[in-house]
Amino acid sequence: MIIIGLSGGIAVGSGMVAFLVVLDIIPRLTQLTRSVAYLQRYEEAVIVGSIFFTLTDFHDMKFMLPTIITCIFGVFAGCFVGMLAAALTEVVNVLPILAKRIGMESYMVWLLMAMVIGKVAGSLFEWLFY
Repeated sequence: MIIIGLSGGIAVGSGMVAFLVVLDIIPRLTQLTRSVAYLQRYEEAVIVGSIFFTLTDFHDMKFMLPTIITCIFGVFAGCFVGMLAAALTEVVNVLPILAKRIGMESYMVWLLMAMVIGKVAGSLFEWLFY
């Protein structure tokens, strides 16, 4: 079990590092948000967050925070994940290629809105009913 767990952790960690480093996700995120001066802070936040949440998962920690604090944390976490996804999409140029291949270039705004609304609806459903 230790070898399997360690192997899985190395595989996931390597994928995360490749995702962030090879695709230049964090520098692109700073460009999108016009906050290049805070590049080192972004990198530190990713490292500290990864270590902190890994430790909380290992030790099965639970935090009983007031609802308002949890909501604020959720909004910021959601914004970060959304901006990270936007940076990845822009780096890889997925949506224009997808729209061109399926013949929906003139419906690009509608395609984007469908993806955004679907993501929001799915997240709300999971948070409220799961």
